[in-house]
Amino acid sequence: MSNAPLMPMATAVWLVENTSLTFKQIADFCKLHEVEIQGIADGEVAKGIVGYNPIIAGQLTKEEINLSSKEPNRPLSLNLNVIEIQGSEKKSKKYIPLSKRQDKPDSALWLIKQHSNLKDSQIAKLVGITKNSATSIRNKSYWNYNNLTAKDPVAMGLFTQKDLMEALEKAERRVKREKKLSEKSQLSN
Repeated sequence: MSNAPLMPMATAVWLVENTSLTFKQIADFCKLHEVEIQGIADGEVAKGIVGYNPIIAGQLTKEEINLSSKEPNRPLSLNLNVIEIQGSEKKSKKYIPLSKRQDKPDSALWLIKQHSNLKDSQIAKLVGITKNSATSIRNKSYWNYNNLTAKDPVAMGLFTQKDLMEALEKAERRVKREKKLSEKSQLSN
């Protein structure tokens, strides 16, 4: 199986809105079904999903899109860039603009819904809110809970995909450790 682009649905939204590619070309490139692409074009699928520009992301070139636009049977090919991720020794606190600070509780809600095995303290650290806020969002007792809409924090730039993957791996190790401990305690009883 060949590689799919990062955020395939958002990439498909952008391609539908900004190119003259066929639905089949977009579907094949994004590893989605042609009916989904038709639904995106009709506004029935992917409501609220912001288009993700694959050119800026380095997954496609303008030339590639132009060539495939002229020839409907030509498939798009993913531009694979090998990027070396380097982490600095000491993490500095990233500045979050005022306009994005109100998105923090929305991001915490997204993390709770998508990755329920993350601890409240991990969510608080990732998003940059207090542990009490993360707990109250999980318990649906947050003061503004009814107005929250789950938003992907990586897409909004609150933290990186690498940070999220590290947190998920840590949570997975914790869950396995807790499962082993509970199995040992059941065996000893």
